[in-house]
Amino acid sequence: MSQSREPVSPNAKNRSRRRFLKQAGATAAAATVVAGSVPHVHAAEDNTIRLALIGCGGRGTGAAANAMSAGRGPVKLVAMADVFENRLVPSHRSLQGSFADRMDVPEERRFVGFEAYRQAIDCLRPGDIAILTTPPAFRWPHFSYAVEKGVNVFMEKPVTVDGPTTGRMIELSKKADEKNLKVGVGLMWRHCGARKELDQRIKDGELGDLIMMRAYRLHGPIGFFTAPPKPADMSHLMYQVQRFHAFLWASGGCYSDFYVHNVDEICWMKGAWPVKAHATGGRHYRGDSLDQNFDTYSVEYTFDDGSKFFLDGRCILGCHDEFTSNLHGTKGIGAIQSMGGGPGICRIYQGQNPVRDHELWRSPAVTNPYVQEWIDLIDAIRQDQKYNEAERGAIASLVTSMGRMAAHTGQVITYDQIANCEHEFAPNVDRLTPDGPAPLAPDAAGKYPVPQPGKVRDREY
Repeated sequence: MSQSREPVSPNAKNRSRRRFLKQAGATAAAATVVAGSVPHVHAAEDNTIRLALIGCGGRGTGAAANAMSAGRGPVKLVAMADVFENRLVPSHRSLQGSFADRMDVPEERRFVGFEAYRQAIDCLRPGDIAILTTPPAFRWPHFSYAVEKGVNVFMEKPVTVDGPTTGRMIELSKKADEKNLKVGVGLMWRHCGARKELDQRIKDGELGDLIMMRAYRLHGPIGFFTAPPKPADMSHLMYQVQRFHAFLWASGGCYSDFYVHNVDEICWMKGAWPVKAHATGGRHYRGDSLDQNFDTYSVEYTFDDGSKFFLDGRCILGCHDEFTSNLHGTKGIGAIQSMGGGPGICRIYQGQNPVRDHELWRSPAVTNPYVQEWIDLIDAIRQDQKYNEAERGAIASLVTSMGRMAAHTGQVITYDQIANCEHEFAPNVDRLTPDGPAPLAPDAAGKYPVPQPGKVRDREY
């Protein structure tokens, strides 16, 4: 696999605001197909789109459920894969209990191991969909095989965790285009009707010129944020894959996995990608956890026009919780209150004081974006519309990594620096074996390296 790291500067001609907004509009247009129209693309004689689930954790199980709930013609789950059987079994049980008529996954099509993704994808036909919901480190080899086999893809965010894999994913996205494959990325807020209306109102000038943006994701530890001491009977590799949020090579850590939504949402509505990031962060209450995360992050992103986007993230119990994004314009504020990743509520306020008396607009109820993103993808497949979110997802992931690297190194990191940084966290991820070495090795005390701002300045650990 080529390790091309083509710089993807936000100032390049093909990253212009016009092209960026045109791409966003094209994605939105994919959702305008009339429900119930006769499909004319999928080659199968029964028009059933078959699904293979690769990564059977909570989000993977949820994605498969969302796909089978979209209601855009017949779909069927036919294969499942994971490196942990104890994740695959309950996932299958749950989906079978809720979608029995859309499940066809006998024991011989339930695969376990690092090569299981190939076996699952091999169960598909051209035009079917591979659901890639493993930890992000595995995204590029899994996407590569799906493109090779000519199947459509839905992949969860983030899609990359460092510069080298971002360049690789962008090249794979181009290959997917050459094969007319449809690719969805789990940045579902792009498909949220409330946010799309807010974005259009911003473009129509209701906020005036955007001058400053803020986003907050503040809550206690979730997922595998922490990593208690490794069980004696588990290898370092399997331990790190199991607790992937705790390790930068596997997920980009909590920063990339949790905050990419806020970053992508703000950049979408700004209509640009930031050119640099400056950040602080720290580890506070670690106990015996072996993770690489900071408990708090505070990042200042700067756009080419000088405007700022401030992102605050915190994973500490007992503190104020908040999950919001705010866009300040010369006329008023666009506010987004997120609710567990669902539709949320969008508002526009006159002036800079977001109180009820100043509220000018509030979004109506909309379809859950977790389902809407599947409606849009399946419509694009059945109507043979151009649909590929992979490059945009890779850039959103890279911009997120830019802020993370700024915090972990204590340096101002530019877009071009993160795009061309040679530190690939897991260069052999496509060749891992259960009993082989892990990408991250412990020291003599059994502890893993953590970021050291100011001491380690050209890489994150």
